[in-house]
Amino acid sequence: MSEMRSTPFSLGEIAAEGIKPEEYQEIVNRLARHPNKAELGMFGVMWSEHCCYKNSRPLLSQFPTTGKRVLVGPGENAGVVDLGNGLQLAFKIESHNHPSAVEPFQGAATGVGGILRDIFTMGARPIAILNSLRFGNLEDARTRRIFQGVVEGISHYGNCIGVPTVGGEIYFDRAYTGNPLVNAMALGLMETDEIVKSGASGIGNPVLYVGSTTGRDGMGGASFASSELTDNSLDNRPAVQVGDPFLEKSLVEACLEAFKTGAVVAAQDMGAAGLTCSTSEMADKGGVGIELDLDKIPARETGMTPYEYLLSESQERMLFVAEKGREQELIDIFHRWELQAVVAGSVIEEPVVRILYQGDIAAEVTATALADDTPIYKRELLTEPPAYAKEAAKWTADSLPGCDYQGIDVQGTYKTWNEILLQLLDTPTIASKQWVYRQYDHQVQNNTILLPGGADAAVIRIRPLDAKPEDCTIGVAATTDCNPRYVYLDPYEGTKAAVAEAARNLSCVGAEPIAVTDNLNFGSPEKPVGYWQLANACHGVADACREMSTPVTGGNVSLYNETLDSQGNPQPIYPTPVIGMVGLIPDITKICGQAWQHEGDIIYLLGNLEPTLGASEYLAAIHQTVAGKPPVVDFELERKVQAACRHGIRQKWIRSAHDLAEGGLAVALAEACIGKNLGATVTVPVSNSQRLDEVLFGEVASQIVVSVNPEMVKAWEAHLTDNFSDRWTKIGMVNQSNSDLNILTDDNLTLINVRINILSTTWKQAIETRLAF
Repeated sequence: MSEMRSTPFSLGEIAAEGIKPEEYQEIVNRLARHPNKAELGMFGVMWSEHCCYKNSRPLLSQFPTTGKRVLVGPGENAGVVDLGNGLQLAFKIESHNHPSAVEPFQGAATGVGGILRDIFTMGARPIAILNSLRFGNLEDARTRRIFQGVVEGISHYGNCIGVPTVGGEIYFDRAYTGNPLVNAMALGLMETDEIVKSGASGIGNPVLYVGSTTGRDGMGGASFASSELTDNSLDNRPAVQVGDPFLEKSLVEACLEAFKTGAVVAAQDMGAAGLTCSTSEMADKGGVGIELDLDKIPARETGMTPYEYLLSESQERMLFVAEKGREQELIDIFHRWELQAVVAGSVIEEPVVRILYQGDIAAEVTATALADDTPIYKRELLTEPPAYAKEAAKWTADSLPGCDYQGIDVQGTYKTWNEILLQLLDTPTIASKQWVYRQYDHQVQNNTILLPGGADAAVIRIRPLDAKPEDCTIGVAATTDCNPRYVYLDPYEGTKAAVAEAARNLSCVGAEPIAVTDNLNFGSPEKPVGYWQLANACHGVADACREMSTPVTGGNVSLYNETLDSQGNPQPIYPTPVIGMVGLIPDITKICGQAWQHEGDIIYLLGNLEPTLGASEYLAAIHQTVAGKPPVVDFELERKVQAACRHGIRQKWIRSAHDLAEGGLAVALAEACIGKNLGATVTVPVSNSQRLDEVLFGEVASQIVVSVNPEMVKAWEAHLTDNFSDRWTKIGMVNQSNSDLNILTDDNLTLINVRINILSTTWKQAIETRLAF
């Protein structure tokens, strides 16, 4: 074997691969020798958190992963659920956080390309993209550069490949300064008769390399994604891949055509860890080995070493196991699409990954040692909340200045409720994201029914290839959700709230929530507080998904999201467990958006009527305070609220539905007014014990505001009375166009009275105004 060493690597060389000294010793023990450079790199990427989940795997095991609709759960490139009528949906979410921090355009673009490959590797045609994004304060010039670069990268790749970007979410907070979160989610409709799996099989079957060429871009990307960002992170630009969406479009078509021949035994996307990951995971899942000859790999650069071949994360590449004797049939398909396709190896009986180079063995490692039997760390969990959480939990609204029906004193300046509502609408997290989604082609493929910004979830028509739109009545709704401030203050309750909100958003468009993919974005699990946040959030995902009957079909873990502050201390992001959820719509003619539709419609409030200012956007944006406890989900009530909303939509009683989220009731009403420029007059009940800012801007779980056709009020209220007890109230009526939003107390005192055009202008211009700095 070439490049064998008789002496250990230095500590610096080991650390450069992301390997700890004790992990290196374990590698030596398993190999019964020291690894060579290529093997050390292979272990470095495969034993990274990004690939092997060594800190999170024990926590993920508690997730519910099976259900009546689940066809493929965790462990494959994407989850697959049964939609009925012979239709199957593949979906997945993944992160590209650190690459986007150092190279925003390519980092975000290749994040989109990578998640799309996860979808079509299963045999599904991509039909939609969503994203969940987090950035620092938009007043910061670097944040604006990252933000604009990420949006440009997402739009470039999605628009060029022809897959609509239909929805998502964006938060802005100083906690993400320097370490943005770029999570990409994709959906695909199965097009092959059989779901394509990744486990290699058939001793002697050829292994095909297909797609693009291999270069030095993306070197060690998996290790880079599993380490904190520092001032030197810009030096890791080679760890950021470079994408080609036009080539990937050809790859989609070639792969689906190849899968339909039945000649492909297994397929694996070459994403994180490139050839190392694809060979080892395919071999391990199949209980076999793979021998691969690097001399046969199409390269775009000269003089590449085995280490570089094995760790390159060049994009738009796949690895196939083909039926022996049918390899040329597959090669011909890829050549017709002007793509690379070569036999580069074979399936072998010995369960190893054996890498050949220039006639010698460049690396040889047991497949399971790379892909499954990896280090697992079961860390000690704090027995009580850390100091910051305990201190925040002591906060009560009594510490705020007193308020009256006109407004409140804010740091020495009296502000009216009108002014505070406008200030919240001007907050980038709440404000319109039209500057973003107008750059996305969200209608390509002609199946997007509810457009971005107009509903609580995206809705896509499910249309099999060559079917006419008018013959397709089944739809899928999708959303991504997580309020990171909630999770920071209480990881368990905050994560439960994220799952509940995702399901609620689907119910607001008339969809039945069916399954989840999650992206767990956290700081270092090696720190007690970081692990406490991660462990409690995972517990929250598990409990909430059981309560909502939404099993987890897969996802991604992104840890070590930290940056150095001005004193050189690592500062983690807010813990951000993003929930991607899909829902089924039996009839796409029975859906609704969030905006009022007709003058005279009656407005109702469903669900919990006890909002809190703890953890709210109002408290953070107006009073510069992050404290208190987030809303606690009552899942029995949550299920009833969502069921009532879905039923009302499917009976065509409900014309609009919008859940209460950041900014509370006043912001939700304003957003419903802005959509079609219709006003509203609403009376809110106020108890003697409630503060007015709590009623207007307090946040709450399990609450939806709906507008109902006045001709259907009798049937609607009868249904509520029979099925929903007294947890609902009629609060007002939709007014004429170009009028006002009026919010009154139940004793007829005016709290808010603002023209809709003023609300709309403030909400729509907030982000663009900041980008003009």
